[in-house]
Amino acid sequence: MSFYGRRILPHLLHFAMRQAQLRPFRQRVVGAAVGKVLEIGLGSGLNLPLYGLNVRSVIGVEPSAELLAMAERQVGRARIPVELLEASAEALPLPSSSIDTAVTTWTLCTIPDAVQALREVRRVLKPGGVLLFVEHGRAPEPSVARWQDRLDRPWSRIAGGCHLNRPIDHLITDAGFRVETLRHERVAGPPTHNFLYQGQARPR
Repeated sequence: MSFYGRRILPHLLHFAMRQAQLRPFRQRVVGAAVGKVLEIGLGSGLNLPLYGLNVRSVIGVEPSAELLAMAERQVGRARIPVELLEASAEALPLPSSSIDTAVTTWTLCTIPDAVQALREVRRVLKPGGVLLFVEHGRAPEPSVARWQDRLDRPWSRIAGGCHLNRPIDHLITDAGFRVETLRHERVAGPPTHNFLYQGQARPR
């Protein structure tokens, strides 16, 4: 990995993702988690202090050693036990049917094979388990979506593999989930970057 990827990008991601306008979305998603939780794409651990006492424990999976080191600082602020794993969501080192709730917040845009990662999440969820998510992705307006397609490659190069144009609901259903609730909102920012998908899904 380049110097930029190791030393600069993790701090840029932490700064961008700790925006105050994103916190209510995090609170809604994380607040609905129960039991044994898997969070994929843990990043710098911004969700860890938000988990409530309905959660028994959290396993945070993150492929970046630099971001995991930043997440370590958040572990002490969590109210429940936390285990950090340096691993890819596309090959989770967890047994099948072992997780009650999976959480993903602004993660599916970055994983190289997001559908495979979601299939892994489906594998490790217990029967009746739930996936809770908030993600940015493809906008419904054709003119905005065309700009997302144009900007996707250069943006991905500078933003650590983040893609602007992924249809999040389709990725989730393609991985074998049934989307039970889905709401769309926009936050402040360019229309190519600010269209959100928030909801929950269960394995079919």
